[in-house]
Amino acid sequence: MMDQNTAAQISEASLELLMDPGVRIEHDGLIAKLLDAGARLGHDAQVVRFPPELVKDCLARTPSEVFLADRDGSGKMLSVTNETQNWTNPGMYIFRDGVHRTFTSKDLADVSRLVDQVPNIDGMFGMALSDVPTNAQDVIGLRTMAENTSKHIRVLSFTAEGADVLCRMKDVVGDYSWFSVGFTAHGPLRWTYLALEIFARTAGKGLLTTINGEPMAGASGPTTLAGSAAVGNAEILAGLVINQLLEPGRPCIYNLGLAHIFDMKTSIAVTGAPENHLFADISAAMGRYYNIPSCSWVSTESMSIDSQTGMEKSIGYFTHLQSGVSLIWGAGQLESELTISPAQILIDSEAISYARRYLRGVTVNAETLAVDVTRSVGIAGHFLGEPHTMKHFRSEFFQPSLLFRKNRDNWDKRGSKLLAQVAEEKAEALMANDVPAKLTAEQQAELRKIENDYLATL
Repeated sequence: MMDQNTAAQISEASLELLMDPGVRIEHDGLIAKLLDAGARLGHDAQVVRFPPELVKDCLARTPSEVFLADRDGSGKMLSVTNETQNWTNPGMYIFRDGVHRTFTSKDLADVSRLVDQVPNIDGMFGMALSDVPTNAQDVIGLRTMAENTSKHIRVLSFTAEGADVLCRMKDVVGDYSWFSVGFTAHGPLRWTYLALEIFARTAGKGLLTTINGEPMAGASGPTTLAGSAAVGNAEILAGLVINQLLEPGRPCIYNLGLAHIFDMKTSIAVTGAPENHLFADISAAMGRYYNIPSCSWVSTESMSIDSQTGMEKSIGYFTHLQSGVSLIWGAGQLESELTISPAQILIDSEAISYARRYLRGVTVNAETLAVDVTRSVGIAGHFLGEPHTMKHFRSEFFQPSLLFRKNRDNWDKRGSKLLAQVAEEKAEALMANDVPAKLTAEQQAELRKIENDYLATL
């Protein structure tokens, strides 16, 4: 894991960038608020310089813990010390039953029901929906997910007006952050009007927000990872300042883990490279340095569930979990964030369990050394019938739910199915399950009324 001295160097470089050249803020109202708080204008009317004391003051206001509520108000606390949580990922397409196509609202309902039943996946991400009006995807998406999963929801925001409707929907379910929002800087060193307006319209509602820096090393950031980290960190710090001025004490997640590299040979943004895992390590380190929950993503460039996917994502989960990052996006992700696979969600959940067992390590004490048990069994005996075995094997040994652990005869009898096929069949079965209602009839009716009223204005 990156040490705190290195994190301090990145932070100091970012503070220099925040003063010179500053950050483009494409929102007149927020520029005025920043200037009132002590910021200064840069070389033109939309460039703002952030003094270090303003940044540090707003960092001090940012909570060190955030609560990711489920639909019923329960949930988990996110911090730099608590166990890493995992979400799915946004996208535009679905890979299902061997077919790649655009993502629909029915797919969103199905995948939400799947996520509700899968261990290790703590939250559901919104998707771009091909069968609804573009400027209503966020509203319809939130209602659809709320009806089909009890887990935390991270919405996608498409319009400022839609953000207003999302806030109305929040109050129908409960006065807690059962869903969250977020946006990404369009760098280098630039926050767009839409992102800033969504921050502004959702402020004061107790809604958690994720603040994303996403430099592409070699394109929208320096080629060196340290240089891109400094740029992305500056963008995030500017976003944190803005959100704390809008709502002092607003819960925020620091996300430099979206940073990636520009492949000079193929001219694509790479998301499954070793450099992406290093950016996750930096994100975790900066989160610890500022004492703010951090975020990253685990992705692959692969188009299907294949060996490349297995390599890039398994290594990703090992390294990201080991870094101590607070939250990981990416369960089910294929094709550099563009595609979600229900089968891959199950495989990723298995990979998370696998990695967690390894990272838990070996407990060494009198009980686990089992000297007396070994003496009792004796030379050339066996431990199968020992109470010590029954007591410990479930917790000591990783218990897979998908991986194959029988002989070839058993494999042949089940049709010589590969992991992808097994996962696809299980995912389809889970999505077909009847699940308990996630909302009361009154809540469901009210959300649909808000949605229909909004659709009528479009």
